[in-house]
Amino acid sequence: MPRIHWLGAGLSSGPGIHRLARCGYPLSLWNRTLSKAEEILYGTGSAAEAKTLDWQVLANSLNPGDILVSMLPGTMHPQVARLCLEQKCHLVTTSYLSPEIRALSEQVAAGGLCFVNEVGLDPGIDHLMAHSLMADYQKSNLFDPLNSHYFRSYCGGFPKTINDFRYKFSWSPLAVLRALKSPAQWISKGETMNSQKVWEFINRYHAELSGGAEWFQSYPNRDSIPYLAEYGFSKDWNVQEFIRGTLRLEGWSDAWQPIFEQIERLKGDSEEQVLNDLSAQLWENHQYGQEESDRVVLCVELEIQKENQPIWHQLYTLDETRNEQGTAMARLVSWTCSIAIESILNDAIKPGVGTAPNRPEQVKNWMNQLRGFGVQIHRTDLVKPAGNRLH
Repeated sequence: MPRIHWLGAGLSSGPGIHRLARCGYPLSLWNRTLSKAEEILYGTGSAAEAKTLDWQVLANSLNPGDILVSMLPGTMHPQVARLCLEQKCHLVTTSYLSPEIRALSEQVAAGGLCFVNEVGLDPGIDHLMAHSLMADYQKSNLFDPLNSHYFRSYCGGFPKTINDFRYKFSWSPLAVLRALKSPAQWISKGETMNSQKVWEFINRYHAELSGGAEWFQSYPNRDSIPYLAEYGFSKDWNVQEFIRGTLRLEGWSDAWQPIFEQIERLKGDSEEQVLNDLSAQLWENHQYGQEESDRVVLCVELEIQKENQPIWHQLYTLDETRNEQGTAMARLVSWTCSIAIESILNDAIKPGVGTAPNRPEQVKNWMNQLRGFGVQIHRTDLVKPAGNRLH
């Protein structure tokens, strides 16, 4: 059986590693600090092994058909991808598909390999929800490209117990800071919107959660536009709103205003050093405690209007907190990743470079597996018009 080589023993890896190890898959956990890898594997009662991450030793340990899971910083994924091509191995990441890895598509497909990206929480579970909603809407007798279409996908992780900072970090703050500096693009009122400073487009989002409705702050996340085609929105559709965004607790923008001001002042060669210094300071002051509970909220909704009246409006939500199996963030990210790994092992994913599955039967299977792990995924019909029957 192919061996799984999991690179990185960070805070979002544990539950997925435990699951794979306890299922008996051959697994090597590679990490720069060996003790962290050993700590994660402790008590799994398996033959999984912890190893110090040394690139040459790793390369010498690989066999064709093995799977490399990169939970390393996104900037290192291209290096892992090239190693996979050289050694004829598959690749799984929970990160956004980068242009560098996308450029390898022909080589990956020609080699019969699978490079699967965006199979975590966000991106990951949000994709599954979006594909499910789109598939059902297009099968309904209400489908019409001329309808007004409103798609919203928001996800956020924050402390369960609200603090003055309205946030805590479960990994390096550097990624969060860089995301705040990243350009964003989305559709609002039928027009494409752009932003270089996402904090200038903070709105309020009313989340219809299973435990009761709540208000959050929200802002656009990266470039939403490529996901129009990814989710099946054709160019002839009347799309009035399309946004993939981030959720934050109410009051977050006020608490973070000094950070926004620091980021806005960044210029020149010192920018990266300032970001690194700020990241280290935030990590020292605002990281999660050893047993502190986090909370993850994900909402994905598709609203259809005709003549300014809602005729189809369905919503997926999940609202998870830390439990005995790990933090909410770690469970949702790494469990989804583990399903992708098994899908490769079971030949359920076609060779090539891709993201989370979009075929209805596979989407349903993945979500059912997550429910089987205990993830509470809820779907709500916010509008139930008469005669809305699926074909």
